[in-house]
Amino acid sequence: MPWTRENYPESLKNFTATVRNKAIEIANALLEEGYDEGRAIAIATDRAKEWAENRGKRVRKDE
Repeated sequence: MPWTRENYPESLKNFTATVRNKAIEIANALLEEGYDEGRAIAIATDRAKEWAENRGKRVRKDE
């Protein structure tokens, strides 16, 4: 099931919108490549956090 800005995994709720949207984008691409949902979201979360940190962006809402 592809995720959207309104419908995303609970594990992304504490991320900033920018990081959450990047994770959704990455996860959906991984799903298209055949990854299962759990693995796709885990990989996407790590990659989105790295993406944000490399750009000096906040990762979590509470930072």
